[in-house]
Amino acid sequence: MTTFSKTRIDSIDLLKGLVMVIMALDHVRDYFHYSAFIFDPGDPTKSTLPIFFTRFITHFCAPAFSFLAGTSAYLGSKKKTPNERSAFLVKRGIWLVFTEMSIVIFAWTFNIHFPIIFLSTIWSLGVSMIVLALLSRFSGKIILVFSLLIIFGHNLLDNTHFPGSIFWASLHEQQFFELSNHRALVFGYPLIPWIGVMSLGYYFGTFYESSFEASSRKRLFNFIGITALLIFGVLRFTNFYGDPKPFIKYETVTQDLISFFNPTKYPASLLYLLMTLGAAFLFLANVEKWKGKMVNFFCTFGRVPFFYYILHLYLMHLIALLFAQLSGFGWHKMVLSTFIVFEPNMQGYGFPLWVVYLVWVVLILLLYPLCKWFDTYKQTHKEKWWLSYL
Repeated sequence: MTTFSKTRIDSIDLLKGLVMVIMALDHVRDYFHYSAFIFDPGDPTKSTLPIFFTRFITHFCAPAFSFLAGTSAYLGSKKKTPNERSAFLVKRGIWLVFTEMSIVIFAWTFNIHFPIIFLSTIWSLGVSMIVLALLSRFSGKIILVFSLLIIFGHNLLDNTHFPGSIFWASLHEQQFFELSNHRALVFGYPLIPWIGVMSLGYYFGTFYESSFEASSRKRLFNFIGITALLIFGVLRFTNFYGDPKPFIKYETVTQDLISFFNPTKYPASLLYLLMTLGAAFLFLANVEKWKGKMVNFFCTFGRVPFFYYILHLYLMHLIALLFAQLSGFGWHKMVLSTFIVFEPNMQGYGFPLWVVYLVWVVLILLLYPLCKWFDTYKQTHKEKWWLSYL
């Protein structure tokens, strides 16, 4: 169902929308499931398959969205001069970093004192766009080589450590820093791999030019997707390279599955990216003729991802306040001093997994009409420049 219009390709919006909806499931799990405050869902010794796969399915969101952000940057800037394209990417990137450090952090904590600066998905997208502003001035071959070197080579840095270095933590090592005035800084998404993912997506935007045949794109994307997953399987099973956290065989098949399908996300390892982007390529290769109400439903979210992202955080946290109050836990404990899964006051709160899924479905259904309205507004008010930042 790939529809080429002036600015959008429906198959890309479909994948964007799908991963945005799935992403919300993991966030809802953080705020509502009892186990979120007790153990890591990827811990083979403590987790269960339902809990793990509730987390696992959301692994595909950040890589797919970062990749497609690069693709959209290419497609949306074809009529811009190099200077105009770079200026837009820089301004967009700065806006995203500012949003992460203000609007997004407040949504996670509801704490006006901003006790924690948690630099996560939105900040990595913002900085990646700023870097892309420079990379986009080079040829496609140079961008491709740069992207592959970053994605395939960055795990060579796994044993390089600079304890206490904020700069190194921002690039390649998730660290926690105590700041003055009882504040903390956390680099949730170290930058190096994500820069490569976005620039790779920018390069692959060329394959959505109208001059490139859909059948050729399907064959190419299927080949890349299958190859990526095969490489992931071989490297993961042999522990040869590509992830600082090896696959470990345990006493049960359940534990083995959790260990095998839980490569490192922070920073995103080669194996994590092969697994997730491989699946994304296969999806993009085979959905171009899809159509129908469900496709339109997910495309709606994919056309307004930033608007959706901000809304879902605030609405989810408001619902969590309500649940905490009604369950006798107290709404005030949902005003957080750190990221929720690390909040010491949260143990003892939470609900079964079926409640997580119920809240997730209700959240998406509540957000749909708002996103539908905003999508229509954007389509009918393209002259408003500020809408390109939302």
